[in-house]
Amino acid sequence: MAAIQCRNGSFRVLFRHAGKQHAFTLGEVSQEEAETKAAQVDYLLLRLKQRLAVLPPGIEIVEYIQFDGKIIPAESPAAEKITLTTLRDRYIETHTASLEPNTLKLIRIHFGHLQKVLGDEFCISDTQLSDLQRYVDKRTKAKGLHGRRLSATTIGKEIATLCGAWTWAAKMKLLSGPFPSDGLRYPKTIEKVPFMTREEIERRINAGGLSPAEVADLWDAYYLTIGEVIEFLAHVKTEATQRWVYPMACFAAHTGARRSEMLRLKITDVDLPGQVAIIQEKKKVKGKTTTRRVPLSGFLISALQDWLAVHPGGTYLFCMASTVPRSKKRSTTTGHKGSKARPKTAARRLASIEARPPQPASAITPDECHDHFKRTMASSKWKNMRGWHVLRHSFISACASKGVDQRLVEAWAGHMSAEMSRRYSHLYPSTQQAALATVFG
Repeated sequence: MAAIQCRNGSFRVLFRHAGKQHAFTLGEVSQEEAETKAAQVDYLLLRLKQRLAVLPPGIEIVEYIQFDGKIIPAESPAAEKITLTTLRDRYIETHTASLEPNTLKLIRIHFGHLQKVLGDEFCISDTQLSDLQRYVDKRTKAKGLHGRRLSATTIGKEIATLCGAWTWAAKMKLLSGPFPSDGLRYPKTIEKVPFMTREEIERRINAGGLSPAEVADLWDAYYLTIGEVIEFLAHVKTEATQRWVYPMACFAAHTGARRSEMLRLKITDVDLPGQVAIIQEKKKVKGKTTTRRVPLSGFLISALQDWLAVHPGGTYLFCMASTVPRSKKRSTTTGHKGSKARPKTAARRLASIEARPPQPASAITPDECHDHFKRTMASSKWKNMRGWHVLRHSFISACASKGVDQRLVEAWAGHMSAEMSRRYSHLYPSTQQAALATVFG
């Protein structure tokens, strides 16, 4: 039974629970009030013993008894409203050091589309499936490439960016609960056409009936045969707008390296006597830079030796002089790195050039790399090549046509998704026909 105790006119109640003695102070009250409180304590302890009441989790028995079993939770501070803009800024700020610049650029683009549809001040914690579906439906009507509507693949990547930011925010206790995308519906996708040679593509185009978008899809699947690679490199050697374009094209065609991987290459990554190069990979393991070793052909070694003999300096294998005539960013007349100041007279122009200190070679930006590739291909039979990645397709296709073990090809070319591996696992049409002839004659 609960007992009361008076000390200097102040009453306290004593009771036992779960084999332990407990007490709490009532203060300067009358003895009648103290006895009434003691009786109420006995009643509450009885209810707990009979399991007619349950001690709330996280609540001490003294607090429960003292307040007659009526626990009013303390008011929690108002949760911070996380807007779409706040989520973007915090997510990018945290991941700036761990993600590639191109990846961060893509994240900003995706958030830009999300903000345009949902709004800058959209409260991300209130996101419902209906909000995401509204975004997908809106983006489905947007213009895509080659006169088409925006593809479901692109929309899916934008939603995946938001999902990644949500998952990070949930771990940081900024948001709670799973990303509400279960049940989200996308428009149907169209499977990409298999890789084709120029002859296959031209036959389909000449047959007629294709829309501009379908023609563009065919050229996206273009790859060069071994003979075409030789012809292509000869064209680049004579028509390249910059000296680095030819050795870089040789490297792409003979190793299957990606553009970003080649732009990261340093001179010390290439061992010409050992006939091997070390390529840094950013996509193989999340959050970790890995490397792969690729063998160098005799042709590529010769091209790199010629290039290193005239290399403008610096640590990167492929680089460009900081001053380039008629360049928008590296021009001797427009100013270094994008300055818009232009000397008005020949004398002032010459004085400006002589006054400017010599600039060391610097890394090539992805935009510069693509621009000089397209300039080199302009007005030639190779003008329909989409970019450097065509040489990667061509390398893998050439290895497949010669019967190189797929495990070796993947080790040389680096990580490939299961879908891309299926697209790459083809042979030249002539090779396929020869294989079929061994069956049916």
